[in-house]
Amino acid sequence: MSTTKKDIENALMRGADSLRDTIDAANYKDYVLPLMFVKYLSDTYAEKVEELEKEYEGIRLERQKRYLPFTVAQDCSFTTLYEQRYADNIGQIINTALRQIENDNNQQLAGVLNTTDYNSENALGTREHKNAILRELLEDLYPLNLRPSEIEVKEGEVPADVIGDAYEYMIGQFASMAGKKAGSFYTPAAVSEIMAQIVDVQPGERVYDPTCGSGSLLIKAAKKENSKQVSIFGQEVNGSSVAMAKMNMYIHEIRDAKIAWGDTLANPMFKDEDGNLLTFDAIIANMPFSKDKWAAGFNPGGEAVGKGKKEFKMEATLDKHHRFDWGVPPASKGDWAFLLHMIASSSVNGRIAAVAPHGVLFRGAAEGRIRQRVIDENLLDAVIGLPENLFYGTPIPACILVFKKNRTNKDILFIDASGKDPEGNLRYKKDKNQNILEKKHIDDIIKAYLDRKDVEKFAHVATIDEIKENGYNLNIPRYVDTFEEEELIDIEEVQNNIARLKIEIAEAEAKMEQYLKELGLN
Repeated sequence: MSTTKKDIENALMRGADSLRDTIDAANYKDYVLPLMFVKYLSDTYAEKVEELEKEYEGIRLERQKRYLPFTVAQDCSFTTLYEQRYADNIGQIINTALRQIENDNNQQLAGVLNTTDYNSENALGTREHKNAILRELLEDLYPLNLRPSEIEVKEGEVPADVIGDAYEYMIGQFASMAGKKAGSFYTPAAVSEIMAQIVDVQPGERVYDPTCGSGSLLIKAAKKENSKQVSIFGQEVNGSSVAMAKMNMYIHEIRDAKIAWGDTLANPMFKDEDGNLLTFDAIIANMPFSKDKWAAGFNPGGEAVGKGKKEFKMEATLDKHHRFDWGVPPASKGDWAFLLHMIASSSVNGRIAAVAPHGVLFRGAAEGRIRQRVIDENLLDAVIGLPENLFYGTPIPACILVFKKNRTNKDILFIDASGKDPEGNLRYKKDKNQNILEKKHIDDIIKAYLDRKDVEKFAHVATIDEIKENGYNLNIPRYVDTFEEEELIDIEEVQNNIARLKIEIAEAEAKMEQYLKELGLN
């Protein structure tokens, strides 16, 4: 019987259930997804070897096996781990196997499988408890057959699409479970789709995400075209998310993506041979909202708040890449720091789509000056307001800012996707835990962006003069009027209803008093 996407999702969810009550939901992904990745590698490698064994044997077989894209030693396979699930040191056995797989495939899997300690009593409890959890995890995933020939595919799909989509779905589910601790490692698929269509990556181009999290945004942007014709770059400060992004790429058969670990602002990893920032044709990002202490990595040392010490203050001269020459964002809000990094990393005809909190649209002081300079340089192309409660980890509404180099038009498009259409229907779907943008909502946003015309209560093309008249304030309600006039209240009808209710209350009280007398109660 073929393995479906739902089968994979169910197995991963069983794995999450095995961890429930032991570790925080924010960490489910760190334990479940690497083991699922090992299952995928093991099953795929076993099938490839069996195919070779039909044609070769002996030395010729061993030579052909070396040409396979990766290798999994027998004592590291998922089946071998499963067979040892009752071992007292199963945590250490898993650790050793994962590190061996990484070492044997170091060129492609470096830093992918060594970020989680399956032998940690601090994380998983005493030896007995830890062993029971790990045994259950192995048993949850063992029945899953991830051999490519056994994956049920639809027309136009390949097995990697099914496994990759299930993997990304579960990243989203784990983000939902994690709640506020989900951070920015996952961008809802609908938002990823909107951003991918906006930046419109073409074959031969370089696409970049400076805060790539699990890599879902990059994959969505690259998959719009053949990902093998696109160069993919991502940087992430969280080591666990870096490993997840690399696994995500590998499962989607994107084998040449460059995912770097480090602080994008203080230590950007992608540079040209002269040490300048590498530039990209398309940039997408769901950056950390209003990141506090974003400039800490620029501190030369010895400066801090405290007795006898000088307080560190970020200055534009501390950045050798000159990203903050237009202004230094406030220490407690790094939104414009990331946006300026993206603008500096954009090629001569580059496009940027970045998720940001609404504060970037109207906050004053240094942020206001930066915003004015960006607008005066004709870099801002569009502002798209999204519904509230769309992102995991925060209920606040966000927006997508679109920047373009070498723009021919001199206006800015505003879209408000957080309200209702002319028929009174919401431009999104309210769900139990999160609001959702369905296909029709996504299509409406993309059409408005491409048409670039005024649409009542939805879109407005603002001239630069309008922007200047508003003091460079980009707050969306200033440009898209979504005000709904309330129905007039019939005062006479309200008064009549009040009089009627008073009579009904008096009659009810009289009846109650009569009942109490009959019962002999005061």
